[in-house]
Amino acid sequence: MNFLFVLNHPAHFHLFKNPINILLINGHKCKIIAREKDVLINLLQNTRFDYTLIKEPQRNRKNIFLYSIINLIKKDLFVSKFIKNFKPDIMVGTDWSITNVGRLFNIPSIVFNEDDTKATPENKIFYPLAHNLILPDCCDVGLWGQKRISYAGYHELAYLHPNSFTYEPNLVRKFINSNKPYIIVRLVKLTASHDIGKVGLSINLLREIIKIAQDKFEILISFEGNIIDGFEKYSFKFDPNLMHQFMAGAHLVIGDSQTMIAEASILGTPAIRFNDFVGKLGYLEELEKRYNLSFGYKTNQEKDFLNKIEELLSNKDIKENWHNKLNILLEEKIDAAKFFVWLLENYPNSIKIMQENPNHQYNFR
Repeated sequence: MNFLFVLNHPAHFHLFKNPINILLINGHKCKIIAREKDVLINLLQNTRFDYTLIKEPQRNRKNIFLYSIINLIKKDLFVSKFIKNFKPDIMVGTDWSITNVGRLFNIPSIVFNEDDTKATPENKIFYPLAHNLILPDCCDVGLWGQKRISYAGYHELAYLHPNSFTYEPNLVRKFINSNKPYIIVRLVKLTASHDIGKVGLSINLLREIIKIAQDKFEILISFEGNIIDGFEKYSFKFDPNLMHQFMAGAHLVIGDSQTMIAEASILGTPAIRFNDFVGKLGYLEELEKRYNLSFGYKTNQEKDFLNKIEELLSNKDIKENWHNKLNILLEEKIDAAKFFVWLLENYPNSIKIMQENPNHQYNFR
């Protein structure tokens, strides 16, 4: 079969890298259209994947909706031209273009997502055009009817499940000069269309975090954009191919990023996030409330947020405690990569099987 994957974000690369590798081994053809984003390019360059980059117009922060519409039209045209030569049997991704082009050319589009519609209302625009939606069972509960297939897992379990990922402490430690335990702080720009009006970590909060941690911990700050003046000594340039290794070895991950907080949780590392998405994303709510692997605080809860950081940093046995919690999660969840491969290789019969017997997914442990 011919599979076309459309990737917008480094997280999408990680989501599909293992399924793509398995599909290639099984004799299928896979091609990738990827957004020209620096980290995403770096990740793709270290693979044998057949990928094509699509250049995006410069982001217009004053009118992000207009930017999104123009970008979508250009991407639809690009994908339309691309499929005339490749002729995919299925288009896969989280991108609107696969749903639009899929309907136009009668090619099945399978959307993999884990962001609830109340947090990303644009789902209401492009989900109806998708042929199928593959969503964690804690995401958009009760929505999208027969179009959706629910599974017991998260995107992060497609690449950080123990079947796929092994922590190598010696690999990480050679990049860190100090022998102290370390924490990671991740700052994102929050510039996507669904991020409008959302707030994350402020400079003042960053100073408070450093004040709490600096005596006993090495502080590694990852800036998505430019390094903030005054914080140069804490800035750490992570190799994108080793980011998950660093997260697995950290004592704590702090950030205003959704994805990295979920990733840390799946790696057995305590994680705490601070932004206005708290309470709106089912998979993070489940990691927080059901498995107690992470914590979320809204931007009007600064004091509680800082108190929780102090509490977590003072717990010497925290990593052992967290791995015990993680084992409970792993007993209840599936290996998402294995499940995705089965679903794609056996499509559309796999959809029918899951609709009739959702427990079939538990064959993929």
